[in-house]
Amino acid sequence: METERVQFDPQIAFSRSVGFLTRDEIKFLQGKTVAIAGLGGVGGSHLLTLTRLGIGGFHLADFDTFALDNFNRQAGAKMSTIGRSKLEVACEMALDINPTLRIETFSSGLTDQNASEFFRGVDLYIDGLDFFAFKARSTAFKACEKLRIPALTVGPIGCGAALLNFLPGEMSFHDYFQWKDRDSDVELGVKFYVGLTPTFPHRKYLVDPSTLNIDEKIGPSTPMGCELCAGVAGTEALKILLKRGEVKSAPHSIHFDAFHNRMFSRYVWRGNRNPMQKLKINMGLKHFAKKQT
Repeated sequence: METERVQFDPQIAFSRSVGFLTRDEIKFLQGKTVAIAGLGGVGGSHLLTLTRLGIGGFHLADFDTFALDNFNRQAGAKMSTIGRSKLEVACEMALDINPTLRIETFSSGLTDQNASEFFRGVDLYIDGLDFFAFKARSTAFKACEKLRIPALTVGPIGCGAALLNFLPGEMSFHDYFQWKDRDSDVELGVKFYVGLTPTFPHRKYLVDPSTLNIDEKIGPSTPMGCELCAGVAGTEALKILLKRGEVKSAPHSIHFDAFHNRMFSRYVWRGNRNPMQKLKINMGLKHFAKKQT
């Protein structure tokens, strides 16, 4: 039996959001463009969530392909996509939800050379980069600060999501994390980890700490953490783009941990220059230095 072909209509497709959104807001979101660099564990889920929210345009960057070890957390990872471009698969999935999307793709990833084009006409940036993509992440947030584009990062930490918003005129990403050009990858990784999750709620159920290795650029993850990140990022995107609801900017840190069923909301005074944060960073650096000896 042949299935009747349905004509796509955004007013019907996104109508179940009406009530929490007005029809005018849904139409307004169709005119907005969100940039996402990285389409793996969190980035792919960000894209699909925002597409279903009704965002009409995306700038997407990723150079990687799917592999078997992506299966525990990445929206596009399945047997039929092994070896395929994450960017191509993500675009196919999003366009299958909304075939009228405006999408610009950057198959070489986000670089210093294409950053100006990547961020041209963008209303919001959402960080979907791998934890260890330090260079690309630095490029992204420097560009957002310069162009006054709201930007956010939500890290899948254990069974939770750790959020930081960086809004124009407020504390910048590099000021909060205290990233320096001279920092090694280990220093950047420790600073990012400590700044993203200053309360460390996941440490109580991390059964094998040796699985986090900044030198080898590997770390544990859960599908729950990635999906929670997409929900948090989508909600922050809604509030930022529609200009309604409270949006806390760094140095405010918010971490919801589903394992503990707890929300950890902190004002991290001075970011990673905070004495307690500096102590945690020093302890982390000593830990990794000890592992190398």
